[in-house]
Amino acid sequence: MPRQHLTDFELMILLAILRIGENAYGVPIAAEIEETGGRAVLVGAIYTALDRLEENGLVTSSHGDPTPERGGRAKRFFTVTGKGLKAVKDTKSAFTALWSGIPKLKRGAV
Repeated sequence: MPRQHLTDFELMILLAILRIGENAYGVPIAAEIEETGGRAVLVGAIYTALDRLEENGLVTSSHGDPTPERGGRAKRFFTVTGKGLKAVKDTKSAFTALWSGIPKLKRGAV
């Protein structure tokens, strides 16, 4: 089976879910990417990517209980699947291999 490499945005989303744990839904995922990754994101873009990641079997989702503060709507929580974790590791390996051996990226290089 060929490796599945993620886009930078997909990778950030999966890493954010892994960092957050069981309470990973759109708003905290966006906040984690903004705070830790330093990248501004729209929650709508997060959900578009999450739908694609779920279609590809990299995440699963479940609905929580409806809450009054959300107008009776339930939160949709996300979990990274085994296939998703493998894609994260494969992408990390690919990036690490590409970064290694580049003189301009070594410490002290201008």
